[in-house]
Amino acid sequence: MLRTALRNVLAHKARLIMTVLAVLLGVAFVSGTLVFADTTANALRNAAAQSLKGVAVSVRAAEATATDPAAPDPAAPDPAGGEDGAPTTALDTALARKIRRLPGVASVRPTDGPLVITPAAPLASLAVGVVVTVLAAWLPSRRAARIAPVAALGSVDQAPPARALRVRNMLGTLLTGAGVSVMLYVSTLRTSNESNLMAAMLGGALTLGGVIVLAPLLSRPLITLAGKATTRLFGVAGKLARQNALRNPRRTAATASALMVGLALITGLTVGAHSAQHAMAAEATQGLTADYKVNYSTARGLDADAAGKVARVPGVAAAAPVTTAQLGTHGEYAVITGTDPEAFGRVARLDFRAGSLHDIGPGRIAVSDEFAERAGLRVGTTLDAEIGGGMGRDRAAKRKLTIVAIYARTRTVDEALGTRADVLPYSATKQFDNLLVKAEPGEAAGLERKIRAALGDSPLLKVRTQEQLVKDNNESVTTVLSMLYGLLGMAVVIAVLGVVNTLAMSVFERTREIGMLRAIGLDRSGVRQMVRLESVVISLFGAVLGIGTGIFLAWAAGGLTTSSMHEYTMVLPWGRLGTFLILALMIGALAAIWPARRAARLNMLRSIQPS
Repeated sequence: MLRTALRNVLAHKARLIMTVLAVLLGVAFVSGTLVFADTTANALRNAAAQSLKGVAVSVRAAEATATDPAAPDPAAPDPAGGEDGAPTTALDTALARKIRRLPGVASVRPTDGPLVITPAAPLASLAVGVVVTVLAAWLPSRRAARIAPVAALGSVDQAPPARALRVRNMLGTLLTGAGVSVMLYVSTLRTSNESNLMAAMLGGALTLGGVIVLAPLLSRPLITLAGKATTRLFGVAGKLARQNALRNPRRTAATASALMVGLALITGLTVGAHSAQHAMAAEATQGLTADYKVNYSTARGLDADAAGKVARVPGVAAAAPVTTAQLGTHGEYAVITGTDPEAFGRVARLDFRAGSLHDIGPGRIAVSDEFAERAGLRVGTTLDAEIGGGMGRDRAAKRKLTIVAIYARTRTVDEALGTRADVLPYSATKQFDNLLVKAEPGEAAGLERKIRAALGDSPLLKVRTQEQLVKDNNESVTTVLSMLYGLLGMAVVIAVLGVVNTLAMSVFERTREIGMLRAIGLDRSGVRQMVRLESVVISLFGAVLGIGTGIFLAWAAGGLTTSSMHEYTMVLPWGRLGTFLILALMIGALAAIWPARRAARLNMLRSIQPS
């Protein structure tokens, strides 16, 4: 039995090579993912170990339940926002900001570490490769064992007759229905905690599995529609390609499914990342009318006279200095922004629910609507507030502050807004965090160099436009997206090998048919065109199914980001989706090169002879 199996394997060397490559890439994909995860985890552990050297007390945020009165509001802005408001930690807002502004702290990121390869990574990859390969051979082996000897002798090179797909269609319907139901439930969720993420993963797996099982049923209408176009454009070759694709729906589905899964993952990732970038771009400049934001790339702040220096630069209409400090009241903690209200009104636009920017003055502050709701505040309330302090610095000062206005939440300011005289003495650095600059009409171009010159032209000084703020805010998402594209690209390569392998088997099974077509007048170029069009039609079917499934999964899972990105809405990147569709057609055409060449080179007389 082993000798027969080896003989069958070696009889089709090209098919063996492509199958081995597909398995190799699949195992490499799993192994690379595990090694990447181990390396990242090790780097984070090293960073934690280094950061805790000499530390007497470690402070961390405890996970609060929904019924806990101290639990933070899910809709509240993330306190630990990065320099431009990007969420970075689960710690309290003001506490995290003070950690970031400690003298000498330029940035917070995992330390570099060596590549970590644990025994679990290669062993798990090997197990996955063996199990998947055995499972892939299980159904074909059972089907082959059921073929009657007489049937095999009567039609050696003919495709087996199609069996009823009722059981498969019922199973696919149940799986798809269960997956869609779970994803519809996920679409109602608004937080990305562990249980919600697990539900999204389960729903996505069920949906993809169900679509794969239903692929033979879905292939008929979609391929028939695509076949009409190929018939109209390419005549007989296009009609034959459509019929060949429809003849064996199982084989067509198996060929298209690998491409479908790869494109579904890439599409879902692309749509989700594109929508997140749009949301982050909107929030990064929400309510900001300034043309430039000026700050240092380190923890160093701007001097008290920086605003005056920039305001005197020709072409500058307004310069508003911004500083922050911790604010505590009614058992709630927030970050209060201090600025010059008059200048701030020219560089930012706030949507006030009550009061106005002009009402802010010494001892009088405005708060965001979310913080007001969370702390039970309203206009006219006088607070016995604690301002400043924390992280080993001076104790918080007791201040009486009166709320005179309430504004809609925005990232341009924090949860509270006061004058710089009320906030600056209690800030961590006793300096301004940044400077918002508004240019005179038509003077924005070239103003960056003048601002730099006015502030000493330090290489650490950052003078950024709104476009640069958006780019910096989206940089992390772009980096992660590029890395995942590289990993998922391997899935597409595996799909290409699957298309080539299946087409090669299809040509082998249809040897006599191709010989008959040659005998009645179809030339070699027609045979090549027929095989190429069949490959393109199958690839188009897989692409449409994958892109559609990926869009649905991205829409359903998008709600999980609402708590951290209030502006999130699904935005379809039509250009990239069109690129994916074109790439699928190119993949179909390229994958058919070798099978089409082999079909065209078949000897006509030998092909039509009985074996």
